[in-house]
Amino acid sequence: QVRLVESGGGLVQAGGSLRLSCVASGRTFSSYAMGWFRQAPGKEREFVAAIRFGRTFYAEPVKGRFTISTDNAKNTVYLQMNSLKPEDTAVYYCAAGSETVTFGRAGEYNYWGQGTQVTVSS
Repeated sequence: QVRLVESGGGLVQAGGSLRLSCVASGRTFSSYAMGWFRQAPGKEREFVAAIRFGRTFYAEPVKGRFTISTDNAKNTVYLQMNSLKPEDTAVYYCAAGSETVTFGRAGEYNYWGQGTQVTVSS
């Protein structure tokens, strides 16, 4: 069993930055693929970024603006978000999946956090 707890969301103006954190407890953190997803009101949950064994993957809308990273000693995955836009407004979720997970498929992740709200004002 893995428990994920996100933090770092908030209200920021367009062009600003936020860093989300997700602390994992339970099984060995480094053996999982870790991902970030987001869900805006009235929309489906969408893939944002993922990391596995140091390799990173990003959705097109966030490439060049967001960076995913991990600190295995702290069992923490981060999402650094720069140049934020109003369309980035959503609840952001951290997820953990097996090493064989297909990054963009939310249904393949086994564990999810409770989410943290990110609001970007124009």
